[in-house]
Amino acid sequence: MNNLKLKLKLSLLCALSVILNLATSSPISTPTPSPWPEQFHALLYTNLSSFPRLQISDFWYDWPRGRNVYIQQKQLGALMYNVEWDNGTSFYYTLGEAGSCRVVNYEVGIPRPDFLDGAEYLGTQVTDGFLCNVWEKVGFIWYYEDVATRRPVKWDFSDGISTHVMTFEVGVVLLDFVTQAPAYCFNQHQDQTPPQRNYGKLTRKFSVKNSQ
Repeated sequence: MNNLKLKLKLSLLCALSVILNLATSSPISTPTPSPWPEQFHALLYTNLSSFPRLQISDFWYDWPRGRNVYIQQKQLGALMYNVEWDNGTSFYYTLGEAGSCRVVNYEVGIPRPDFLDGAEYLGTQVTDGFLCNVWEKVGFIWYYEDVATRRPVKWDFSDGISTHVMTFEVGVVLLDFVTQAPAYCFNQHQDQTPPQRNYGKLTRKFSVKNSQ
């Protein structure tokens, strides 16, 4: 009986020693956000924190083609097309007889897939029912990524605008003809003043800055 107790004690000591060695030799690394896939489609639901408050967007990110495309439906508003190119040119237009267009020339192109590099890890949080890793970058964006799948769940901006990812389809590409701005977009001077609260431009700026 005494020999059995001694063997059990030695086994427990050995197991404890192995656990301690693993804990000291393999420190837990801080999670980093997954880079965006080079091409994807997402359906986004956004609370704009101003009137009109709600917006649904089909969003196509296409890094190889150097473009972002948003087809945006504000609550009880007109359907807006927002096509952003990596040369810094963005087209904001509506279609139909009363179609309008605004062309804006930005200083930088679309966000890089790794635009969240350097973001500060804040820990985990349950949001929209998903356990997420959370990062913050430059006091401007808070980014939530599902721990299990590493897909984006939500991102918040500093003034309260909150975007929820409803679907996320990797590899889906928008047909080129859909991105062609109408002819009346080219009968005007480019506007150097961006639309209010254009987060694409700000995101692009800190993306480029942190990649240099």
